[in-house]
Amino acid sequence: MSKAPMSQPISIVITGASSGLGAALSLYYAAPGITLHLQGRNTERLEETASACRNRGATVFSQTGDVTDAQAMQEWLEHANAQSPIDLVIANAGISAGTGGKGESAAQVRKIFATNIDGVINTIQPLIPAMIARNTGQIAIISSLAGICPLPSCPAYSASKASVRYYGEALRGWIGKRGVTVSVACPGYIQTPMTAINRFPMPFLMDADKAARIIAHGLAKKRGRIAFPLGLYLPLWLISCLTTRISGPLLALMPSKPDVEV
Repeated sequence: MSKAPMSQPISIVITGASSGLGAALSLYYAAPGITLHLQGRNTERLEETASACRNRGATVFSQTGDVTDAQAMQEWLEHANAQSPIDLVIANAGISAGTGGKGESAAQVRKIFATNIDGVINTIQPLIPAMIARNTGQIAIISSLAGICPLPSCPAYSASKASVRYYGEALRGWIGKRGVTVSVACPGYIQTPMTAINRFPMPFLMDADKAARIIAHGLAKKRGRIAFPLGLYLPLWLISCLTTRISGPLLALMPSKPDVEV
């Protein structure tokens, strides 16, 4: 895996670092002189990521927790920032589940919203005042191509990812005037535990390491939206521009996503 550019941040927060894209991003940035503050729900897997990053020379602090716990996140992030002022925070933690062909329960919808929306807020808001005060910093929000176009196979997931995409892109316009950059990543299908349960073709499926490289390079260029792969992004963007009379029947052809939380 190639290393990040020389302009890379040196103190980084990554949530959802215990597996998948979060682990791949952690390993991408891990290098001598880099401090990583990693968060995840699974202690054992999180420590595996942390150990691998330390083996690459990074200084690593790990924290097991849930991004929906606003108070715990506030305390952890304030402590992390006091240890080493945060240059980059990547709000990556998220969960996914679909209709399973039967629909979504209210409990499933609320849990997805709490993790994917509140979790992002709980991750970035505690660090914004410090970044503004220093007139520098970067915020990265991991959305999804499901946030570009509403997918009937996963209504709550699509809505949650659309919400944080709009939030991040709007925030970019405001906070950029105060020296802080905001980028939103909208990846397609990535080989992670989240997609492993899918039992349908996933076009342009890529491994997590490649996705991490694309996102990191986009962040280095301070791009507002990092949407990929192009072959999937463009069709979904075009469908989203159509009237619902046309887009509805097209999207209804998509296979159902399993109603299993990942």
